[in-house]
Amino acid sequence: MVRLIMSGSGEGKTKQLIELMENAAENEIGRMVCIEPTRHMSFNLHHQTRLIDASEFNISGYEMLKGFISGLYAGNYDISHIFIDDICKVAHSSNDAEVGRFLLWLDKFSAPINLKITLTLSANPDTATDTMRRFMYTASGR
Repeated sequence: MVRLIMSGSGEGKTKQLIELMENAAENEIGRMVCIEPTRHMSFNLHHQTRLIDASEFNISGYEMLKGFISGLYAGNYDISHIFIDDICKVAHSSNDAEVGRFLLWLDKFSAPINLKITLTLSANPDTATDTMRRFMYTASGR
């Protein structure tokens, strides 16, 4: 399952992501991983959530991020949820077509292993592509 939280800069996406992480830590079995562009959430996370500072790994593009996520899961089959804060900053690309292809890949990758993935994207939801809309998440659900 892939969920996309999309809104403009400074509109509470990270706060919503942290709330979803707290809920997952309390209610889900398995490990949670949070990938963020730089380490700024370290004091806001539940101890069960592993924080990954993407800047330490020089991720440059969605293909590299696919490999990174695949490797994370290959080494840790107990991961039940991956959270990605500000996907465009993590991948260093805000190209809508690339974001769309990445979302479709995430959906295909996560479905057979029952992995939940929630990510944020800083952009006006009115500009969302059809692919982005397919995965859009609101506080009341999809």
